[in-house]
Amino acid sequence: MAGKIHKMIREIIEKKAKGNRILMNTVETKLILKGINPEKYSPSSPDDPVILEKVKIVAKEFGINLI
Repeated sequence: MAGKIHKMIREIIEKKAKGNRILMNTVETKLILKGINPEKYSPSSPDDPVILEKVKIVAKEFGINLI
């Protein structure tokens, strides 16, 4: 299923920032520093198992439970 990485990244940003635009930018920056560039992934991006696992680890570090 393409786009799973994009969906997970958006979910992390939304849950962590709770709608606050400044916090959204901060979370995006933290993701980039952890090696995940949110701009690189779109709904049509292929799902790389290595990146999926990396996103799950980052979500856990942020205290986010992904659906």
